[in-house]
Amino acid sequence: MAKKERRRWGDRKDAKRVRELDGMHLIIPMIFPNRTDNEAFVTERIDLTKAAAYLDKLNAANTDGYKFNIFQLIVTTMLRTVAQRPHMNRFICNKTLYHRHEITASFTMKKKFADDAGEGLARICCKPDTTLFTVHDQMRKQVTECKKGKNDSTSDVLDSFLKFPRFVTRIATRFFCFLDRHGWVPSSMSETDPYYASVILSNLGSIKLHSGYHHLSNWGTTSVFVIVGERKMRPFFNEDGSYVMKDSIDLGLTVDERISDGYYFAKTIRLMKYLLENPELLEQTAETPVDFELQKAKV
Repeated sequence: MAKKERRRWGDRKDAKRVRELDGMHLIIPMIFPNRTDNEAFVTERIDLTKAAAYLDKLNAANTDGYKFNIFQLIVTTMLRTVAQRPHMNRFICNKTLYHRHEITASFTMKKKFADDAGEGLARICCKPDTTLFTVHDQMRKQVTECKKGKNDSTSDVLDSFLKFPRFVTRIATRFFCFLDRHGWVPSSMSETDPYYASVILSNLGSIKLHSGYHHLSNWGTTSVFVIVGERKMRPFFNEDGSYVMKDSIDLGLTVDERISDGYYFAKTIRLMKYLLENPELLEQTAETPVDFELQKAKV
């Protein structure tokens, strides 16, 4: 996990400019400046056999009243993956490639399962010593605050626009978009805005929906969006055409293809899948290396 360096000309308060680039990665953001025009989408099916047994073991010994679940494993996995694969913590803004100082994951939460219920924003910050257990504690705290009706500062700012005429809101929005392009959005907003995280997750499985594609956004800095689908039994096929039904979950990942190359993305997804299918590794700290390709070769 990179240590925050002294700020130089061209850096942002939340990220440093990537200066060692080849010609292609220098020019591509100038030719294709919008994040939404550079989306690459991939799906992965995860075998949850080991994860289910692992969660049962954790919850049998859990006494805090907030159970460990699959979504916590996925959030921890994404943080660990970004920590191990630093290009995934990059973003392009104002035609320039940056690398974040922090690794964060964000997601929205329904305050209750009802059509007219509001949503809250959660943001999990990864430190070098982050593990599944620290993520569990952070999520328990933020979910509890959300259920009590506490708003984050970004939601408070957005709600304040309801008091003004629409033409004022349009002018203010253009102003904030200008601040966003230059990295000048106030920290009180960007620190709770989900689109300023390393990765955004949406747990559609919690509302019984399948995994699928979700667009990125030109607002903010997020280069990775993960859709978590419904958990269910699915067929896993062998080379001879036979299959076994296994507990599984589908993930849909949308990434900004400008932040790295296809080989880097493929290796990153293999790491993500390996961690989810070997969840005991999430007890290690985020900075602990994972020799996932070597381990796979031994199987």
